[in-house]
Amino acid sequence: MATSFKTLLSGDIKQHGTKLHEAIPLTGTILSGTYGAFGAETNVKNYSHGMFQSVYDYPYLSSSANHILDITVGVAADSGLSGSANYVQTTQKNDIYNEMAQMLCGYDATGSIHQFDVSGAFGSNVATDKMKDVVFVNFARLLTKDEIQKETGGGFTLVLNAATTFATPSTTQVTLQDTNATNALENSPAGQFNVLYASSPSVSATACGLVFYQAGIAVISSSVFQTTIAGGNSEMNVGTDTMPQLLVSGAISSSADALRHRFHNVGFNNTTELNSTIYMCRAGASEFNYSSNPTYLSSSQIRVKNVSTDNPVSYITTVGLYGANNELLAVGKLSEPLKKTPADEFVLRVRLDY
Repeated sequence: MATSFKTLLSGDIKQHGTKLHEAIPLTGTILSGTYGAFGAETNVKNYSHGMFQSVYDYPYLSSSANHILDITVGVAADSGLSGSANYVQTTQKNDIYNEMAQMLCGYDATGSIHQFDVSGAFGSNVATDKMKDVVFVNFARLLTKDEIQKETGGGFTLVLNAATTFATPSTTQVTLQDTNATNALENSPAGQFNVLYASSPSVSATACGLVFYQAGIAVISSSVFQTTIAGGNSEMNVGTDTMPQLLVSGAISSSADALRHRFHNVGFNNTTELNSTIYMCRAGASEFNYSSNPTYLSSSQIRVKNVSTDNPVSYITTVGLYGANNELLAVGKLSEPLKKTPADEFVLRVRLDY
């Protein structure tokens, strides 16, 4: 009986990568208003430590709830607002800023943490480019998968609505987008990122944040709420306070509430990277014409041959991949048996995804 095994050569094994994309639309109604009154939404969870706020797509006590994002606030120790007499959670906001900066921006040659910079040039000495009062929106891996897709013209879009309630949206909206997404910056320890530009009907694009594609984090400067960016409209303020003031005088949960309540929508495509190893299993004309099934023979006679001069016939149903020590590692099943005779040659393509 012919052997059932054949050694795969280097040319029979190929590596292949595929990127799958899925559109992720988040409306402001999910983030505020759908599951209870503002400040009492059952899909928004605040923690006793007060360091961040989590948002779910259903009430978070529900077994079907999915975590979609976290919101928190960071203020640099040398921020112009840090000296405010009404500064709340000073240590926590400084620690959050430093923690996120060291993870996303890295360190300089002296071991100091780089600050967030709207130019993307971490370590630059341009003071006006520094983002020292920021909001972090950390999207769950359930949404971003391996990364946020970088697209021509912008792959990430966040629209902020100047309104006291989402149900009565203002005519003033500010759109944040990574309009130069295809030229991603790569000087971050967290992977690729790009600048978010804010624009409104009366204001052209202004750098106001960063989006980190692999980390799935958007960093939004408090300057996006300034009237110079919001088209001269003060509706972006929170009561009598501006958003930068609120980042200092309000608790982290209050600042998260104020920002979340102004989300009109968020949109991006995620990316799932599928890596594959493809094995070309070749069955030549003189190979695999006999079955390895012991019932193929009866009294040393091949059951499927009526005359001794007939060609042998077998049916390929399974392909097994074996290791160096002859241990079975993977099994591939054909959708239907494949008839094999000495007059046929086949190449069976076996793909392992991981």
